[in-house]
Amino acid sequence: MSENRDISPTVSFDADQVRRENIRQVLLLVQEALEERGYNAINQLAGYLISNDPAYISSHKNARSIIQSVERHEIIEELVRFYLEENEGENK
Repeated sequence: MSENRDISPTVSFDADQVRRENIRQVLLLVQEALEERGYNAINQLAGYLISNDPAYISSHKNARSIIQSVERHEIIEELVRFYLEENEGENK
């Protein structure tokens, strides 16, 4: 009897990397929507992250709902992580 064996390699799933990529995509989509409406995306996102007031984010292209799909503290953590990792070599 012939046994059908799956010999393909196992794919590793990194949940943290998926979460980080999701946050990145959310920020890029919201940035695009804000800039299309003529807003300074950095100022608007900072206002939202500091105050937790969704009124800082335009509803254009569903940006307000998209930004609220991610926990605010996770966005802040990712921004701090990214900044520190990008500037790691400069502080040594």
